[in-house]
Amino acid sequence: MHAVSVHVTNESTVNKLVYSLEASVKEAVSGKKVAIAFSGGLDSGIITVLCKKYGDVMLYTAGIKDAYDVRAAEEMAGILGLPWKHLEISDDILEKELPEMIRITGTVNPITLSFEVPLYFVLKHSDEDIILSGQGADELFAGYSKYVGMSKEQFADIVKDDMAQLLNVTMEHERKTAEQFGKTVVCPYLDGRVVSFVNSIGISGVSEGDIRKPLLRDAARSLGQPELAERPKKAAQYGSGTMIALRSMAKRRKMTVREMITDMAGGIL
Repeated sequence: MHAVSVHVTNESTVNKLVYSLEASVKEAVSGKKVAIAFSGGLDSGIITVLCKKYGDVMLYTAGIKDAYDVRAAEEMAGILGLPWKHLEISDDILEKELPEMIRITGTVNPITLSFEVPLYFVLKHSDEDIILSGQGADELFAGYSKYVGMSKEQFADIVKDDMAQLLNVTMEHERKTAEQFGKTVVCPYLDGRVVSFVNSIGISGVSEGDIRKPLLRDAARSLGQPELAERPKKAAQYGSGTMIALRSMAKRRKMTVREMITDMAGGIL
């Protein structure tokens, strides 16, 4: 495990963030059996730590065999003492499921499809009706590498655009998928209490130099989970190995991933 730079946020700020997240989680899971789309990383890890207090939790990680997220999730599930299932993805499995994803959602954007594959598998194969996701953490807490080095003005503009994309496109895709499988997706980071808190502290409160998601990392430490704070971030499509599988499928067809998806969609939509 690689260490990251340590940034210490004002303790009061961290406590207020944890309080708002915990209120959202408690409301959603108290006394219920719930699933968590779990990568073993910071975003889903914090949600999991809070869920443990109130609900009966099952962790699911979708990914190719020996993918980064699969290894990290198994390790972190052991640290947290929670049950965990690996939902294996392979070229053959994705060959069957990708057209179904396109049919259900109408999504043909290769990037959206690639990072939504893990949640699709959790929604389809989980036994629980309520699935918690770490969606929204990157947009709210400066998690994307592209944010590093931006001026406050640039950062404010691009976060606004990214949040609009998340709410109008990504969440609509996830809503259709959840509806197909009779599930409900809960995103604590997008709870109004959390969003209001982040807006109240401003950009300087969530972004600090080249450290990604410093406030969330400090929240993980305050919850007694420094392992989460130190976990390097990988985008879902790479951490799960989904993009590797998609490129392999496209290569067999002598196409790009985009061409393959367009070809699939032509026979469905």
